[in-house]
Amino acid sequence: MSAFDPDYKTAIVRPSPNHTERRGTDRPDMIILHYTGMPTEAGALEWLCAPESEVSCHYVVNMDGTVYQLVAEDRRAWHAGKSLWKGETDINSHSIGIEIANPGHPSLPDFTAPQIDAVIELCRDIIARWSIAPERVLAHSDVAPIRKIDPGEHFPWGKLHENGIGHWVRAAPVAGGRFFQFGDAGPPVEALQSMLALYGYGIPVSGEFCDKTKGVIEAFQRHFRPEKVDGVADISTLDTLHRLLAGLPRFRNS
Repeated sequence: MSAFDPDYKTAIVRPSPNHTERRGTDRPDMIILHYTGMPTEAGALEWLCAPESEVSCHYVVNMDGTVYQLVAEDRRAWHAGKSLWKGETDINSHSIGIEIANPGHPSLPDFTAPQIDAVIELCRDIIARWSIAPERVLAHSDVAPIRKIDPGEHFPWGKLHENGIGHWVRAAPVAGGRFFQFGDAGPPVEALQSMLALYGYGIPVSGEFCDKTKGVIEAFQRHFRPEKVDGVADISTLDTLHRLLAGLPRFRNS
């Protein structure tokens, strides 16, 4: 494993052998946030640096705020797996992956304050150096719905947004009213799928509220309406999605 100079100056370099050249691009344009999903920080770091694991990431952020860099930013780390966003299937080539030490579901403990402060500073540094758009700072669950659920509904996306990171709006309150759910069909479901696809999610635009649609709604809720993650497209979910779309550059400037 070859050592390298850290891209983020305060990171501790812990080289992982699990990386290749980026494909189809020479620069990242996304940040993907994960949790490690392992019982201990040391175990997670060891696994991400083990050749037999065939997984890695660019950065690991421990609970005390310590940041490790495992892969140089100009290299393709192996963190996203089978994923899709806005039609792009090689998310690893387009992204910088950050693993945040947390045992994950089902208990999903809160992330620590020093940890989130460190994530904020790291993301701000990456965004400034690579000019990454707010709407391309995403959860692993956004690019791999159903298959992945990290960093989970406890991750403080709102706090990151307050510090200039990510695309986010305050979710509409959970309330009653009309909703769409598994088994529904028709033009309103097709319109819902089209809006989610327009935002970036990989979803069939079929007019059928299928398992994949439910999984994408759950992923959307984990990121943008975490108070209730149930895969039901209620008024709160729909309103939040509408306002996120309205805030995208192509619509905001039209």
